[in-house]
Amino acid sequence: MPQPPPAKGKQDILRQHGALNHAPDRVTDSLFREQEFFDPRDLVQVKYEMLRRVRVERGSITQTAATFGFSRPSFYQAQAAFQQAGLLSLMPQKRGPRRAHKLTPQVMDFVEQARREQPSSTPRDLAKLVSERFGLTVHPRSIHRRLLRTQKKTH
Repeated sequence: MPQPPPAKGKQDILRQHGALNHAPDRVTDSLFREQEFFDPRDLVQVKYEMLRRVRVERGSITQTAATFGFSRPSFYQAQAAFQQAGLLSLMPQKRGPRRAHKLTPQVMDFVEQARREQPSSTPRDLAKLVSERFGLTVHPRSIHRRLLRTQKKTH
């Protein structure tokens, strides 16, 4: 008989760390449906158990991946990551660029110079100037955030 889900606190923590499984209903494995210890909302636990099932219990990759709510390619990605870096590799990684990669020092020098020459320039104006000069599409909010960080460092 399925147990009630753990307290909401765990779900909030999983969400905060990006480890909340957004499709727990796709996990149909009996352990996750019948035992309180196994939480289908815990993405790291689900991935680990999926990998363990194939490795230790010699389960079929196709069937096991489906039972745990994953595709075969997702299984292989998790397997490769786990083999390379262990359990921490099963934590979801932040997607997208890790920093404002378009706002190089050269671009920021240009932005700061344009701002000195025309102090009333808005981030939208500066983004347009960057586009004209460098051919880059930069969101005005990115420029605004970078300028704020620069101001905090100099004050």
